[in-house]
Amino acid sequence: MSVRQYLLAAISLAIVATTTSVSAQTLRYANQGDLKSLDPHTLNETTTHAHLGQVYEGLTARDKDLKIIPALAESWETPEPTRWRFHLRKNVKFQNGDPFTADDVVFSADRVRAKGSNLQTRIPADAKVVKVDDYTVDFILTSPNPILNSQWDTWYIMDKKWAEANNATQPTPASATTPSFASLNANGTGPFMIESHQPGVKTVFKVNPNWWQKPEHNLKEIVFTPIASDATRVAALLSGEVDIIEPVPIQDISRVDSSPNAQVLKGPELRTIFLGMDQSRDELLYSNIKGKNPFKDVRIREAFYKAVDIELIKNRVMRGLSTPSALMVAPQLFTLSKDFTRPKFDPDGAKKLLTEAGYPDGFEVTMDCPNDRYVNDAAICQAVVGMLARIGVKVNLLAQPKAQYFAKILKPGGYQTSFYMLGWTPGTLDSHNVMYDIMGCRDDPKSARGETNLGGYCNKEFDAIADKVLQETDTAKRDQLIKAGFEIAMKDWAYIPLHQQALAWGVSKKLKVVQRPDNQVLPYWMVKSE
Repeated sequence: MSVRQYLLAAISLAIVATTTSVSAQTLRYANQGDLKSLDPHTLNETTTHAHLGQVYEGLTARDKDLKIIPALAESWETPEPTRWRFHLRKNVKFQNGDPFTADDVVFSADRVRAKGSNLQTRIPADAKVVKVDDYTVDFILTSPNPILNSQWDTWYIMDKKWAEANNATQPTPASATTPSFASLNANGTGPFMIESHQPGVKTVFKVNPNWWQKPEHNLKEIVFTPIASDATRVAALLSGEVDIIEPVPIQDISRVDSSPNAQVLKGPELRTIFLGMDQSRDELLYSNIKGKNPFKDVRIREAFYKAVDIELIKNRVMRGLSTPSALMVAPQLFTLSKDFTRPKFDPDGAKKLLTEAGYPDGFEVTMDCPNDRYVNDAAICQAVVGMLARIGVKVNLLAQPKAQYFAKILKPGGYQTSFYMLGWTPGTLDSHNVMYDIMGCRDDPKSARGETNLGGYCNKEFDAIADKVLQETDTAKRDQLIKAGFEIAMKDWAYIPLHQQALAWGVSKKLKVVQRPDNQVLPYWMVKSE
């Protein structure tokens, strides 16, 4: 570790040490990224969902094995294929004492689909949400949707009365430059409450003594501190100043495992890391090519794909802790993924394709990349920059902390990126989520399809298959539809899937932790001993 890194570590540990005193019931958690907003409908991002899931709850939840279980809805049924009825849990109160009722569900359904929300696909745009009585809500659909509630564990229910009283009825956009009341304050029904929130510095959660469930944790307090520096974060864990960190840098895993007071909890992750290209604009926003868009040419997309040496990324950048992928979904989530093979690394072929497309000398383009969101994200992007340079493409890398990154790429009025890296864990744990949210056409302003399709890939035949996937209940037929859809996308060279990264959490040996493959760090299941 350099002198500068030691100084950073000392400064960070001093900050941590000056909070409240360490006890068995205070959990100290550090992540490489920040918690910018407390608004539960601002950002569809796993770490944000995990943070806010301590305070807010959905109608459903997922258990330790990711199975859907009742939460604020104690039961539900489908009286007919296009109507779902949810029976709400009674005697539940928000943390300010307001009762939880059907009015809050209807309000939250409208809010999550409103302009500025990054979670609009949680509920179909044309669904009608109807209050039957104070504790019963119907969701009336225009077509059958057998997985309607599969991602409702992270559609969090807000207090209508509280939101109206505090001018927070509209979601806070990720690109907002001025914080809203809901981005700085929270009022949920969950196991913890927000005591203080200083974006970029520290967020303190206190236990909710009136939570409707019986706690499985023994915590009184959670102190979350964002620590961007890998060296500082690891030093905080090894010194005992924090109890859990995420992620552990790959190069430090053996060091943490050999320490007397901490260990690395490892496991497979369902997230797919991928690269995307702007295929919709007539002229790229960030390129030296004027008057046209090279990415509209399938040969350019194929060239970029074949220029990426995924085995080099796996072995050098990820040090073996990644699984190269041919698809935009983890193989654990799609039975027929074994039928797909990733195209071979072929820089000579890529160079030839560039020439055929009219760019024998390549071109320039800016690449947007987070530097504190995924494992070795900036290093992966830097490696891609070098690989594309070999075929004559000059990539200007813009690597930023995730708060600035998401604010830029999700800017209203059209996603502001030409070439980017993103990671995606399907909230439904199903291929349809990827096909709809990431790969679906976003040309209909009335539809939430393609909500996170930053590059604007669009193939109507693919969309038609995705719609059939949603409604098909026969598993074998459904798998064949999914396969047909992915085959179309591969022929289009729509995206460049890279890999599934491995989970690596640094955990104190005094802490019992549940690690799910969706990478949500969930303190409400943690038990800390002296």
